[in-house]
Parts: sequence; structure tokens; C-alpha cells
Amino acid sequence: MSFDGAGEREVEMLRQAILGCRLCRDRPLGGEERRLPHEPRPVVQMSAKARILIAGQAPGKRVHETGIPFNDPSGERLRDWLGVDRQAFYDPARFAIIPMGFCFPGYDSKGYDLPPRRECAPHWRARVMALLPQVELVIAIGQHAQKYHLGKRAKAAMTQTVQHWRHYLEPMEGGPPVLPLPHPSWRNSGWLKRHPWFEAELLPVLKKEVDRLGT
Repeated sequence: MSFDGAGEREVEMLRQAILGCRLCRDRPLGGEERRLPHEPRPVVQMSAKARILIAGQAPGKRVHETGIPFNDPSGERLRDWLGVDRQAFYDPARFAIIPMGFCFPGYDSKGYDLPPRRECAPHWRARVMALLPQVELVIAIGQHAQKYHLGKRAKAAMTQTVQHWRHYLEPMEGGPPVLPLPHPSWRNSGWLKRHPWFEAELLPVLKKEVDRLGT
């Protein structure tokens, strides 16, 4: 597949528009009390060449501070799952990294990251996907990404969706295959121990697909 300069320019223009987005600060859904409590810092990696799209949830605080996607312990685990090093992971020609919410949403009362902001996906997601027709695999991390990219095919719970991963690798009408993953947060270490099939069965297929498409 070839990619002309016009396509790359369009993707870069959209990326720059995303980086300048301030919707959650200036036009928050739900009124002024829902305004993002800190300055937005959208984080995204995209190009017109990457055949793998990593659809995450939203940046954490460390990613917000550095502006680098998955630049935290979760990213280390994710790269291990993918079987790639940092150089490959941060090559936009190999991986598009496009979370459901582009900015760190803040913490809830228990100190956990809030869900992705509701302003992001409705405003940006369809435009992003329309400019990335070369994507051949979506790696959907967490329930929010899975519900968007799988639609009604997603199960009620994240664990059920990930358990049915083989079904989603079949070509989908109107979109590329989707491989659902749990969030690579170290808080999910207990989940991984309770579901050994994830590392034994799913991860070898994930690494094989990444090796096939990410070179």
C-alpha cells in the first residue's frame, strides 16, 4: 500500500488540531462544574503509515506531565505484551497511539484515574479513523475503547470481551479487526494471575500480529 504526501499532510494537520484542542476546558459537557480542573495537554501519536492502532483509555498523570504516550510502568508492560522496544513503539510509522480521551482526566475521590473525557470521542474519533484507512489492526485497551471499536459486539464486562478475543480478529464490516486487552496497569496484576489464558493464549497471537504488521 502506498501513501502520498497529501495523506500524510492531512493526518499531520489533524494531529496538530488535536494537540490544540481545549474542549474540556472551554466547552465542557455537563456545564461549568464539569470543566477539566487543569490545563489540557492532548497526547496522541499518528501517521498515515501505521498499520496498528493502539486505542487506549486516557493519559495518566505521568503521561500528562511528559507528553509521551504510555511513558509509565503501564507502558513498560504494554511493550512487553507487544514484544517491542521503546524505539519501535514510538515510531509513528509503526504504531498510531490514539486514546479515547486525549487528556489526563484527573482523579476520583479514591485516587483512581477518572474515565476518558466525554468531549473527545464524539468530536474527534470518526475524523481520525477516516484518515487512517491503512490501519489493519486495532488494539483496544480497556472497556471504553472496546465499546467504541466493537460496538454491540462488546460484552457487558471487559473480562468477557477479552475472553472472546478470537471472534474479534475476524474482519469486521466497516472497520479493521480488533484485539481487546485489559489495561496494562500494574493494578491489574491480580487479574492476570486469575486469567492465565491471557498470557498463554492471547499474547502469542498479539506478538505475532505485531511482528507481521509493525515492520
